[in-house]
Amino acid sequence: MAEAGRKGGGVDPAALDDPHLIKELENIHRTRHETLLYGSPDALAAHTSRMAALENEYLRRHPDRQVAAGRTRAGARAREC
Repeated sequence: MAEAGRKGGGVDPAALDDPHLIKELENIHRTRHETLLYGSPDALAAHTSRMAALENEYLRRHPDRQVAAGRTRAGARAREC
């Protein structure tokens, strides 16, 4: 499903509709730990690049996404008290 000439493989994140973008993000996050622990340096670099491209596309499309208060610096500090 890779587009010809696209370095790193995979469909350009901008070409994915939202459900497919979410599915790609779920898959790449699921495989991250194993790639970090056991992947070659090239595999880890490719995984990192693809993950960043997918995440950046998601953030571009959803700049006003809901952010949980506990996932902010202030929220983390409030948990420490």
